[in-house]
Amino acid sequence: MLEHKSFAYRWLTGGLGLLIATRVVPGLHYRGDVLQFILLALLFGLINALLKRLLTILTCPLVLLSLGFFLLVINALLLWLTGTLGQGLGIQFRVDSFGAAFWGGIVISLVSMVAAILLRDR
Repeated sequence: MLEHKSFAYRWLTGGLGLLIATRVVPGLHYRGDVLQFILLALLFGLINALLKRLLTILTCPLVLLSLGFFLLVINALLLWLTGTLGQGLGIQFRVDSFGAAFWGGIVISLVSMVAAILLRDR
């Protein structure tokens, strides 16, 4: 597996995950052009790069006690934050509920995991 994932790699896999999640998860809505989607994927990548590790460290006891389940909650919160900030920037991306963010986070994680398996160094 890739040991050191670059930001571009995470941005591309996160963007692909976002694209798939908006297609299959009820409650995640995107209406816009390709440029806006690229900006949305960049925003999602920046939020994850800046906040995910910090939130994981701060909530480490919860993550351990829940056997990692709380990481799904963190993913959902970051996706929800992306929707809120994206709307503030004029990006047509909406997250209707925490449940939609939760399932969207799972889809994005699965897509990223599959991409990591397919793109790993051989």
